Amino acid sequence: HGVLIITESELFTQTARQRRGKETSNTDPDMLFKDLSELKVGDPVVHVEHGIGRYQGLVLLNIATSKEAPAFEEFLHLVYAQGATLYVPVQQLHQVTRYAGADPDSAPLHQLGSGQWDKAKRKAAQQIRDTAAELLNLYAARAVRKGHAFEFSAHDYAAFAESFGFEETPDQANAIAAVIGDMTSGNPMDRLVCGDVGFGKTEVALRASFVAVMGGKQVAILAPTTLLAEQHAATWKDRFAAWPVRIVELSRFKTTKEINAALASIASGEADIVIGTHKLLSKETKFERLGLVIVDEEHRFGVRQKDALKAMRAEVDILTLTATPIPRTLGMALEGLREFSVIATAPQKRLAIKTFVRREGDGVIREAVLREIKRGGQVYFLHNEVETIQNRKQALQTLLPEARIAVAHGQMNERELESVMRDFVTQRSNLLLCTTIIETGIDVPTANTIIMHRADKFGLAQLHQLRGRVGRSHHQAYAYLLVPDPEALSKQAHLRLDAIQAMEELGSGFYLAMHDLEIRGAGEVLGDKQSGDIHEIGFQLYTEMLNRAVKSLRSGKEPDLLSPMQATTDVSLGAPALLPADYCPDVHERLSLYKRFASCEDFTDLSFLREELIDRFGNLPDAAKAFYETHRLRLEMSLLGIKKIDASTTAIQLQFIPQPPLDPVKIIRIVQSNPAIHLNGQDRIKYLPPKDASFEKLEQRIEGIRQLMKLLSSALVASAQALPTPALSA
Repeated sequence: HGVLIITESELFTQTARQRRGKETSNTDPDMLFKDLSELKVGDPVVHVEHGIGRYQGLVLLNIATSKEAPAFEEFLHLVYAQGATLYVPVQQLHQVTRYAGADPDSAPLHQLGSGQWDKAKRKAAQQIRDTAAELLNLYAARAVRKGHAFEFSAHDYAAFAESFGFEETPDQANAIAAVIGDMTSGNPMDRLVCGDVGFGKTEVALRASFVAVMGGKQVAILAPTTLLAEQHAATWKDRFAAWPVRIVELSRFKTTKEINAALASIASGEADIVIGTHKLLSKETKFERLGLVIVDEEHRFGVRQKDALKAMRAEVDILTLTATPIPRTLGMALEGLREFSVIATAPQKRLAIKTFVRREGDGVIREAVLREIKRGGQVYFLHNEVETIQNRKQALQTLLPEARIAVAHGQMNERELESVMRDFVTQRSNLLLCTTIIETGIDVPTANTIIMHRADKFGLAQLHQLRGRVGRSHHQAYAYLLVPDPEALSKQAHLRLDAIQAMEELGSGFYLAMHDLEIRGAGEVLGDKQSGDIHEIGFQLYTEMLNRAVKSLRSGKEPDLLSPMQATTDVSLGAPALLPADYCPDVHERLSLYKRFASCEDFTDLSFLREELIDRFGNLPDAAKAFYETHRLRLEMSLLGIKKIDASTTAIQLQFIPQPPLDPVKIIRIVQSNPAIHLNGQDRIKYLPPKDASFEKLEQRIEGIRQLMKLLSSALVASAQALPTPALSA
């Protein structure tokens, strides 16, 4: 009784594709919606008008008067200081964002109506304006300067690119194209490439150095640690082996004689590429024709080094690589002030790292280490206490006689540390017992298990960086986070370990619960004083305001950051308007959809959302149809300066904003020539059903609103008529 299933694409031999308009939205949609769909009861959220409160869930409230048929809508239930409650209609979710600041548990709660929030917003607005102005000055100064326009042979470049043993990921290809575009443009480059640990930022740097050297300039590559400089040197020498390029190293591992020889070759211009730690920035390093500086993990350098880099920025092209995710929203605000490229796709064949949180015990350690060693791999064992590291070594030797254990920590002398690391890289030892000295950059493709002792003591960013040391090839990698007693952990430690366990998918470094990282990243790009404001008003609102400030200042206007973000029409159709729970049962999903509807700014996006609803949940029930219509009307009305629409079975009431873009004389004419339309006070119009019609049904009310709008559009002031009036058909 076999069943044959034939899919649509087999029948029609082509897959149905939805027509997608050009992506116009500039905020990263994932970030926007993640921002509410992951909300848990008790999480802090920011309401643009009322400040920071705690989310208590979605509630159904009847908004009809006692005489009318019940009309239920869903509201977001928020609690403020002293237990005050605020219900936010789901149509207005664009005013609510998740609070991302320092630690959400200590988020400041505001008192409703106390003026506290306005004060915090005013203070932040002043600071944001200054930050934006400072960024723009920097940008203007850079735009005036002439950089060097590099030229190179396309044929040679293709041959060099060919020696990259992997396929470029789309993000990587974009980043490379952007960097080369900057270098050949004749404006000085200052580009930041963010990519999760192990996502191929190095290749971007290699291609850039090739272009610079072939263009006859010297390249300086700056690494935060000697080990990383070593590794970069090996990578660069390997890739440039077939080319007439001289690469020298400056690091603490070199003898004085070697260093002096290197310095001489840099000054004479013999050396093409110089790789080193901050020694590169010292006074005695004189370049003959420096053209490109590549900085790896800039945030790990001290203030003095950063200042030395700032001075260099004036003259040469700078490429900065970082694995600290800089939030995209912030990237938008800085668009053009500092060029960004984000690499968020993992190389093919890469498997996500399996992460386990376990209570520390000999059994777990022995099983994890043997599993790795038996498949010919190597293990990092992270023990971040130098005093007791030797005792740990003896304990491990007793537990694992089959392992070849080496010890590495920051208090060893350089030569010793280097030889230990070399032994590990060349597989002479297969278990490296170490401190967080391995946090940046050393790349050992055969090391695919990391065990962290007292993982609860690390911050999220550090856990993420450390875990990124493994899983750098196509083998399955494992991370074991060992804690003394999972029950006794602090709430913060619990959250961190849960977050890192949940972030299995690669590239999660960008989407994580890593608010602390984003905040850190934001502080890095903008400077530290801003971190305080970000804590006060929350990250999302901060970036939104920064965005507006930059835009206004660019067009020569003084930014008005305290006016509401965008006035939207409040629409009530006198019928239930929501996504019913039996249609879309998951609360998080509903919340996410409500937020997306409220954030829609044009009709195309809105109709895509409607298609998505039908596609995922089936035909729209009446309440969902009404919900969709309220959003359509909201968009149509926003051009007419209408603040509120209230439709009931007996009449339709419109309320206008204080100065609507309408000609008062024309409005009076409309009222005089239509007996069904009455002025109702200074800012309202009442529309009664015409003689042969009624407003009993929802469709009739919507039709009535549309007719009223048609009349009002004729009264639009000329300047407002330039605005695209939306199609009024349903």
